Amino acid sequence: MIGEQVTIDAPNGAMQAYAAHVDGTPRPAVIVLPGVYGYDEQLRTWTATLASFGFGGLALDYLRGRDATAVAPADVRSDVAAAQDWLDRQPWVRHGKLAVWGFGAGGGAAFLAATLPGLQAAIAFYGQSIARAPNGVAENAPLAHVKELRAPLLLVFGGHDEQIGPAEIEAIRTELREAGKPHEIDVYPTVGHSFFREDLGTIASREIADAWDRVLAFLRRCFA
Repeated sequence: MIGEQVTIDAPNGAMQAYAAHVDGTPRPAVIVLPGVYGYDEQLRTWTATLASFGFGGLALDYLRGRDATAVAPADVRSDVAAAQDWLDRQPWVRHGKLAVWGFGAGGGAAFLAATLPGLQAAIAFYGQSIARAPNGVAENAPLAHVKELRAPLLLVFGGHDEQIGPAEIEAIRTELREAGKPHEIDVYPTVGHSFFREDLGTIASREIADAWDRVLAFLRRCFA
């Protein structure tokens, strides 16, 4: 596997990123977005794992050291668009075959990114900022943009998430259904927020393995 640190130019300033791929063969690629834990080793590990499964990966430091709740929706979209442009210029990426995957607050960012052209899939794990903006104003939440969504969504939650209750998950499901947007929502009943992070000493190994299977199957369907 080839992994390298790169810099991506964007309207909001240069972003650091970690790119991973198996070889020079053009493959679909996934932009990986952090939440409150930031651009850390776990994020790069997920990106490298995507490469091991035959995808290109790009862990994106769109936060640039800022709090994940302080990034404006317009900035999220312009940063992801810059990452799309960068990926489409790489010889190891199949042009136009791109997806985005975000965690926590990055899940809300992935939901917003799904309104961009050129993405075939968007995945959000425990996106606590999808249905409510950080300032609590629903009109500023990513869900307010539901009619603008262009890419199919896979949303994954923990049933014991202390930050996202069943009512919020159901509100997301209802809005997506009423807007006629293709989506899948999976809830693991026995795990909480950030269950996918192995560096937290999680005991959710069975759920982590199953979630990887769901992500890979979803990506392969969307990229087919």
